Amino acid sequence: MSRSRRDILWVPAFAILVAFAVPWPLWGVDRVVAGLPVWIWWHVGWLGLCTVLFSRFVASGAWERGMGLTAGAESIGERSESGGRPASGGEEP
Repeated sequence: MSRSRRDILWVPAFAILVAFAVPWPLWGVDRVVAGLPVWIWWHVGWLGLCTVLFSRFVASGAWERGMGLTAGAESIGERSESGGRPASGGEEP
């Protein structure tokens, strides 16, 4: 399986997100800003960064390529045009 160079760059990007999810630089800091400890603000900012990065990851198409899907393919659970049964082959309740 070959992956484009851009897809490979997502691996270290997500590794950095995981490594800094814990606020290591703020270990033992008791400072409070706007009524909350600084480490909570770290998490708020970090979750915002994760949201932006993951949305770019999905928009780039790397998610589909990583999952072995092609763009525009039917999702599991969508109805096929012929027969009205779920595309996954399951039965309706």
